[in-house]
Amino acid sequence: MDAAFRQAAALEAGVARLVLGKRDQIRLALGAWIADGHLLIEDVPGTGKTLLARALARCVNASFRRIQCTPDLLPSDVTGLTIYNQSSQEFEFMAGPVFSNVLLADEINRATPRTQSSLLESMEEHQVTIDGHTYRLPTPFFVVATQNPVELEGTFPLPEAELDRFSVCLSMGYLEEEEELEMLRSPRSAASASELEPILELESVLQLRKASRRVHVQDRVLQYLLRIVRETRRHPRIRLGASSRAALSLLQVGQAMALVTGRDFLDPILVRHLVGPVLAHRMVLERGSLWGNAQRMEAMALLEEVVDSVPSPDVEH
Repeated sequence: MDAAFRQAAALEAGVARLVLGKRDQIRLALGAWIADGHLLIEDVPGTGKTLLARALARCVNASFRRIQCTPDLLPSDVTGLTIYNQSSQEFEFMAGPVFSNVLLADEINRATPRTQSSLLESMEEHQVTIDGHTYRLPTPFFVVATQNPVELEGTFPLPEAELDRFSVCLSMGYLEEEEELEMLRSPRSAASASELEPILELESVLQLRKASRRVHVQDRVLQYLLRIVRETRRHPRIRLGASSRAALSLLQVGQAMALVTGRDFLDPILVRHLVGPVLAHRMVLERGSLWGNAQRMEAMALLEEVVDSVPSPDVEH
């Protein structure tokens, strides 16, 4: 575990060299990746969403592909397609950008529902099926999707089934004044990520995943986590509460975050901290008129009520 702590700290420090002043967001992103999940970033343009995704891939020398989602993007543009080779007189599979370690789906809500659904199988089962043939994706496989929560024109909101496949949803936010001044003195862009030297090998991500599974979770902490999830299903202002997949994500991201922060145990404080990033985007509220930032803020407020209603257990470390 000591070696895993050092690897996680080195990875965090490497990403922080490019992504200024966003330690919490970097740790959440690492937690989602180490937990074998996926990341959704909701924020306005120009806040470092693409930079974060590129930095994560570069720090472990992972393959990185980017998709600019538009209404005319086809499922085959994501997964690939089978074409007929006249010279060999055989059908050949041309792999799409989904065959990478880190896939950035930029402005995913601008893609049509048909194209959005092409990611469902790959996000859950790490494979794609085309023309009756199943192809395995590289390991590790990590989807980072972005969307602008304040734009409504020409967008297609993600369905609940796809939102539930994102382990963590976060917002980058604006930099503090001193951090923004430092950025102006030494500009950082997505192109700067290509100049970043890899911190670890790609295999280290798989080693960190194994180490995170060894993070100790007391039974009373596990019960506390589950009570929070089940309480979201009973709240009168939440029409659709957290699923069993959400409960598993909360546990696995919690173990990964404990590893990133140098602990070999999961405590109730960290569980409370992760309830919003892991569960808020999965909530379907009674008031269907809300959208974007307004819906997320109300979901976060309701989750605070849920967490406050569940007694926190006393644990010994």
